[in-house]
Amino acid sequence: MKGECLCGEVRFSVKGELPNFYQCHCSLCRKTTGSSANAATFVSEECFQWVSGQDNIRSFQKPTGYRNDFCSTCGSSVPNKLRDTDLIWVPAGLIDGETGSRVAVHLHLSSSATWEQASSSSIRLDDGPDSLKSLHEALQRTS
Repeated sequence: MKGECLCGEVRFSVKGELPNFYQCHCSLCRKTTGSSANAATFVSEECFQWVSGQDNIRSFQKPTGYRNDFCSTCGSSVPNKLRDTDLIWVPAGLIDGETGSRVAVHLHLSSSATWEQASSSSIRLDDGPDSLKSLHEALQRTS
């Protein structure tokens, strides 16, 4: 299994099958991703290998210990070693190709964003909008 950041500078590989993913809905993960949740998994250090771009990685850490490593070119969150363990945190969105993994656990749902609630009236676009204008129009219709 291979993965890379948005610009392709930071690349890595994982030997073997990936474990299932989790999604964390806490405010820190939402702020890191700019989304409703952070999807990721953990792999053992022995199964993880950097391919390129380690010198391009920067790190931000809060006093509480929350840490985010990211590519200094594109800003994508990238894998990092989990404190004093032999585990590597791997963001699910960086994985290239097919995987049998699925989201198996949702964390911190009590602090999820109020706008995250699924709505039966939501428009579902399998292939995305035809244009930004059509997306903007769809957003206006559903408010």
